[in-house]
Amino acid sequence: MNAQDLSKLPILDIKNEVAVSKDWLVTPIDAKANVYASKDKKSIVLYNGLVRRTFQISPNVACTDFTNLTTNQQLIRAVKPEAKITLDGKEYAIGGLKGQKENAYLLPEWLDKMEVGKEDFTFVNYTISDIKPYINWKPTNWAMNKKQATGKLLTFEYASSLPELKGLKVKVNYELYDGLPLITKSISIENATQKVFKLDRVVSETIAMVEEQSAVEGDPEKMRGQHGFYIETNYAFNNSMSYELSDQTTHWKMDSVYTSQVHYNYKTPCLLEVYPEKAPGIDLNPNDVYNSVRSNELLIDTYDRQRRGLMIKKMYRTIAPWITENPIFMHLVSKNDEQVRTAIDQCAATGYEALILSFGSHLNMELDTPENHQKWKALADYAHSKGVKIGGYSLFSSRRISDEDDVVDPKTGKPGGAFFGGHAPCFGSKWGLSYRDRIKKFYTETGFDIWENDGPYPGDVCASTTHPGHKGLDDSQWKQMEIQKELYRWLNEKGVYINAPDWYFLDGTHKIALGYRERNFSLSREQQRILNRQNIHDGTIEKTASMSWGFVPLTAYQGGDASAVLEPLSEHLKDYQQLMVQYYGAGVQACYRGPRLYDTDVTKELVKTTINWYKKYRDILNSDMIQLRRADGRDWDGFVHVNPALKQKAFIMLYNPTKEKMTKTIKVPLYYSGLTENAKIREKEAVAKNYKINRNYEVNLTFTIEPESYTWYVVE
Repeated sequence: MNAQDLSKLPILDIKNEVAVSKDWLVTPIDAKANVYASKDKKSIVLYNGLVRRTFQISPNVACTDFTNLTTNQQLIRAVKPEAKITLDGKEYAIGGLKGQKENAYLLPEWLDKMEVGKEDFTFVNYTISDIKPYINWKPTNWAMNKKQATGKLLTFEYASSLPELKGLKVKVNYELYDGLPLITKSISIENATQKVFKLDRVVSETIAMVEEQSAVEGDPEKMRGQHGFYIETNYAFNNSMSYELSDQTTHWKMDSVYTSQVHYNYKTPCLLEVYPEKAPGIDLNPNDVYNSVRSNELLIDTYDRQRRGLMIKKMYRTIAPWITENPIFMHLVSKNDEQVRTAIDQCAATGYEALILSFGSHLNMELDTPENHQKWKALADYAHSKGVKIGGYSLFSSRRISDEDDVVDPKTGKPGGAFFGGHAPCFGSKWGLSYRDRIKKFYTETGFDIWENDGPYPGDVCASTTHPGHKGLDDSQWKQMEIQKELYRWLNEKGVYINAPDWYFLDGTHKIALGYRERNFSLSREQQRILNRQNIHDGTIEKTASMSWGFVPLTAYQGGDASAVLEPLSEHLKDYQQLMVQYYGAGVQACYRGPRLYDTDVTKELVKTTINWYKKYRDILNSDMIQLRRADGRDWDGFVHVNPALKQKAFIMLYNPTKEKMTKTIKVPLYYSGLTENAKIREKEAVAKNYKINRNYEVNLTFTIEPESYTWYVVE
């Protein structure tokens, strides 16, 4: 639409806006995402009942309002550019206005006195459309959510009046989602000239945020961050199993023009900028389109870690629904094809849905021969005939390929300096590109369903100037990331399920580890029970159970003696069952690693019964988890699943790790179950009893658990 034409947009009158009364984590919000004009028709407004973001469009686009409607908190204090790009060493603002004198707050009457920077990119037009899926995901496994996100996309287009930049088009995109206070922002740069531009930096988001701390002195690195605002981009890595520690793009900076701030040296970190730190030089060739990272901006209404985690998890389920896929799988250690067929038969007999050939198995996906593809296609066909998916393990980073193909350390100019062990292949090398192609071909030829990629690209920079996939050091990280992410998106759209130990969820991966120390699986089974429950407690606060996997060593792993493993399985049935119940009761799939799932008919029946129990309660066991008490071996521990959309509103799992019978009365929180007055609670399959819910949305539950055992309750 024309830059000045807002006549076709519906009007949003902020003064008559009705405050949000529902909790979006418990009750669906009626209002849908839409784009409006302000009452004075000077501004475009993004609004969904939970968040409002307003842009004045003349004389240039300027974000003047960013409000969390749940708390009525205004997040911005000053006008900044909507993005910034550095071309050939010179920075240009995209949108925004200049001339705001006071930067602690923003008054509407100031805007008419503000001006456009002489070299700024200015607003040309805007478009509105429905949100389109970022990945054309095809669910092929059980999933809690099979729907793609819905909402509205608002795009502002900008151009430069400078002759040397004529033909360069910048689009800034805002995706507002239905049902949650989330906006995803990204930018694209289109080069319609015959010139080559060097993109030295692309800042895709910049917000002058209200500060949350009033400090006269202090180190900016140690000052509190923004708790009313959670941001996550699809540019994260480092094997930490945590987004916060994997993030590579979020920068909280000081704002020198904010001269009325409390900090004596103007060092309050209250200016948010989003950009990859190590992507300083990317060539934008004629007809190229550069797409920035995607910033998912979620407005938070609490300091409580549990509620904050529930908000983040709902964000994931909405914008990356593939993470709710959660197939039941075994991790097979095989030496020959016959062991694979036997494991497939055991999976089919017990209700397991998938088989993954683990590390140390005889699978080699990199072997690009017709014979190798035909062999594994035959095994995949056999698995599919039994109703079982099949997948396998592949290693990328933790290995040395050659001096020609390994990453080159910029400090020495020689191979080395990689994140994993000093040497690792460059994804942009001839071998790296070939690896990508061989993996794609293997899945195309064999019909395999799962890829477990160990040591995916971890952010290594590479100083080589001869690798075909990148130009040199400056663009090496960005180019390698693009190769890795394209591979994951390709596999996802083919229906392949992906386990990968790094944070690529927003580009198509499905599962990552809970977080663990591998050597702990060589400890005794008694220790593993406690440690596993600690891992479950800690690893599911900010990621869903379906995003997480654990580990059960059926045979020796990383050393240890007979007390650490479950083989012979028939001799350790109690431990086997409890380890299964701990994971399945949390909705977490574990890697049951060994040559078989059962060794006797009694073992087979135990596995089958446990899987049937999990499948019976699968929906509620894959629902959000409220952590009740972390395992410490001294007293009870447990958690409760909650889901107001189900008939089974909650599912309580409780453990007694002590060697004595235990009777306790505890308070179980049911607020997020949606129940408000009464609850029907039954222990296991017994008759339900009525419980009164107090004004803190809790019930008093008395339980008795045998020594070193567990119990569970269904709430309706």
